[in-house]
Amino acid sequence: MENALIIGASGGIGSALTEALSQTGVAVTGLSRSPHHLDVTDEASIAAALSPLSSPYDLIFVATGALEIEGARPERSIKNLTRQAMMDQFALNCVGPSLILKHAIRLLPRDRRAVFAALSARVGSIGDNSLWGLYSYRTAKAALNQMMHGAAVELGRSHKQAICVALHPGTVATAFTEKYVGRHPAVPPSGAARNLSSVVQSLSVGDTGGFLDWQGKSIPW
Repeated sequence: MENALIIGASGGIGSALTEALSQTGVAVTGLSRSPHHLDVTDEASIAAALSPLSSPYDLIFVATGALEIEGARPERSIKNLTRQAMMDQFALNCVGPSLILKHAIRLLPRDRRAVFAALSARVGSIGDNSLWGLYSYRTAKAALNQMMHGAAVELGRSHKQAICVALHPGTVATAFTEKYVGRHPAVPPSGAARNLSSVVQSLSVGDTGGFLDWQGKSIPW
């Protein structure tokens, strides 16, 4: 891997992944809300941020997302659902990465292996879900998983060696999770970055369209 593009490079996982890849000699381009004013919920902002880029990237990693948006806490019950919270979750956690893929396809090489990865979450699994709550976040991540799976099929027609996946990083100790980690074991961003980097390096074309965890193991849809 020679070149990587990290979207959300100022966040906990994004910044750690940028550092981890840089330490291995990968030339990393990072984009984020600060300082690049990238708003992944605004397609015009995405297009403006990506349009100046021309280098083919061996890895494009979307490390954006949030569990709580505009103070709307994850739902504990169906009674807590609101239209705005659900729309905000879909805009950030599904639509944003999808539009990034739309505008970033031209940055993936056609003549060699390349990876497009987006951060998902195990709670977005339908088959592995035995709990309630977190409805807006869960459904947005489930939608993202479907988007990555379908996009992988289409991408494979034009980019024969491309790999498009949704990745679950595990529970990571960041500002994103600090209110909700509780007694769940969490890894620091640096550890999550090493895990994700290892998974990305190990991926083959046969993995495209997959939903994988931080160990590279498949997660039920």
